[in-house]
Amino acid sequence: MKDDAASVLATLPDSAKLQALWHMMLRIRRFEQRAHDLFLEGVVKGTAHSCVGQEAIAAGACAALRDTDFIITHHRGHGHCLAKGAEMGRMMAELMGRIDGYCRGLGGSMHVADLSRNILGANGVVGAGIGIGTGAALAAQMRGQGQVGIAFFGDGAANEGIFHEALNLASLWKLPIVYLCENNQYGLSTTMQESTSVERLALRAAGYSMPGITINGNHVEAVRSAVVEATARARRGDGPTLIEAMTWRWGDHSMRANLPAHRSVQTMKNGMAQDPLAHTAALLQSSHGISKSWFDGMQLQVETEVADAEAFARASPEPSWGDLSDVVTAPHAASSEAALWPGGVGERKLNFAEAINEALAIEMRREPSVVLIGEDIGKIGGIFAVTRGLQDEFGADRVRDTPISEQAIALAAVGAAVSGMRPVVEIQIFDFVTLMMDALVNQAAKFRFMLGGKPTVPMVIRGPTGGGVRLAAQHSQSLESWLMHVPGLVVMAPSNAYDAKGMMLSALRDDNPVVFLEHKMAYLLPSHPVPEADYTIPIGKAVVRRNGTDCTVVATMMMVEKALAAAKKLAREGISVEVIDPRTLRPLDTDSIVASVKKTSRLVIAHEGWKRAGFGAEVSAAVAEEAIDWLDGPIVRVTSKDIPMPYNDKLERATIPQEIDILEAVRKLVRRNQEV
Repeated sequence: MKDDAASVLATLPDSAKLQALWHMMLRIRRFEQRAHDLFLEGVVKGTAHSCVGQEAIAAGACAALRDTDFIITHHRGHGHCLAKGAEMGRMMAELMGRIDGYCRGLGGSMHVADLSRNILGANGVVGAGIGIGTGAALAAQMRGQGQVGIAFFGDGAANEGIFHEALNLASLWKLPIVYLCENNQYGLSTTMQESTSVERLALRAAGYSMPGITINGNHVEAVRSAVVEATARARRGDGPTLIEAMTWRWGDHSMRANLPAHRSVQTMKNGMAQDPLAHTAALLQSSHGISKSWFDGMQLQVETEVADAEAFARASPEPSWGDLSDVVTAPHAASSEAALWPGGVGERKLNFAEAINEALAIEMRREPSVVLIGEDIGKIGGIFAVTRGLQDEFGADRVRDTPISEQAIALAAVGAAVSGMRPVVEIQIFDFVTLMMDALVNQAAKFRFMLGGKPTVPMVIRGPTGGGVRLAAQHSQSLESWLMHVPGLVVMAPSNAYDAKGMMLSALRDDNPVVFLEHKMAYLLPSHPVPEADYTIPIGKAVVRRNGTDCTVVATMMMVEKALAAAKKLAREGISVEVIDPRTLRPLDTDSIVASVKKTSRLVIAHEGWKRAGFGAEVSAAVAEEAIDWLDGPIVRVTSKDIPMPYNDKLERATIPQEIDILEAVRKLVRRNQEV
């Protein structure tokens, strides 16, 4: 089938329509069967998940779509990709891990995608595509060009939290998406009856004010008709539909046959008796008089296509290390900060929140694809007033209040980003990033890599971090070291209003997922000189806040002010301290830190997170690797105490490192050498 399958198919007589659908199902089946053979031969490695038995859903659903419509699928998604127009040779090459595969051999079976055909990818995380598809539908709605999409998922995913969060969000916003559940009645080995509280998953649609229907997923025309109706509804602006297509997976959960049999022989026979190809073939023969010779011809044609695909894949080289140079992170844009000089910053002052707000407003005026989403960010402007007034200027479509649904918010941002928007997500309190970790770590950070370095994921996750305002253990953590550990993420941590504006503009214009940390206490800092100019601060470039010769102090966020205050006092004692503010934690400017240590021969690192495996541990290791011979003493880390944050204000202050802690660390380190 060619692009705009829906339009082409609609003009065909019923017999030709069914013939086209049967041909597509046959292509899917033979691809899957040959892939399974190649897996057993050791040519396809790792794992793969066959959709044999479910071909009618892929063929019927994608036949209802225009070429501009999108799909997002799951780990058993080969059929969906082929039905949406993916090339069989490139599909096979990806399964073999070859450079000519859709993802340059870096994604494999569970991550095939072709953005040029609006195939947003398969996904190895159960249910993730539901959320990403919701974000893609948001992008489609905002563009207003009539695009709709399908999020395919299995019955097991319907018990994930993202199913409920995403359907609620899509219903609220009337997003143009069809949620299509392929109910093959087993999550892996657990039956639906053992895992699900409702008899039919489609019944759940009523809870989200959308139509929910159950269809025979083995009858290809029934699938196509249901999706035609659902996509028409979505294009009218009436919102999503939940379709539950009952089907049967012939094989085990995956091609790795290493699990005990969990279905009886009779159960298997009953399921395979529902073969969608056999049903459609019988209909074509009995009702439309299609001859055996036509079926034989199609069989030969598909066998040739599969053989050619395999030959193409086998001839493709394997990727090398040289092919990985640009696949993790997109290039960062050049900074415009230098344009401020020699005129300088000027006298105009903004506080930390106002500076970020101004950056958001500048970019929203300049770039219509920027959309803000988060809890309570619109009407009240966020609990720390960072987005105050933006909804008044840009409207509720671009500054969107959301339900309390961190998974849906973050995954929707990923989907919107890969679909051409530039979403900005506010985490109301940064501790809640724990509810977004799949979206950040498994999706946003890896999306470019898994698709071979082709897409960009331009999104910003921002919000208040750290302690000091008596919000206790679940609202006061500094978790930046978790995020620094993940390739593909950019992590920014400004310490003042000037940097906050310029770094936010850099984040908004970067083509990578950016985590933007705003310390709660920074909102309470005095106003700082901030120019009206549109300027960006380079990503991955530290700044020397104070020059010194006796000791380097590397400090982040609120520790910068404390380090500067300590350095000023130490200067009266004849101790010259150099203060380095990294500003970006990933990528980290180790060159500037190492250069300073080589000058001062001593290093103190001050940050609010815990000591073990924290930011200071990374800096210590980097300096030890590159400058250990220049050190005249041990590296000292000044961090929070190794406990959750207490609510009591005195205990909270005692837990968080203070100016006196930095003073004492530097004094001890310098005097240790003087005494020697």
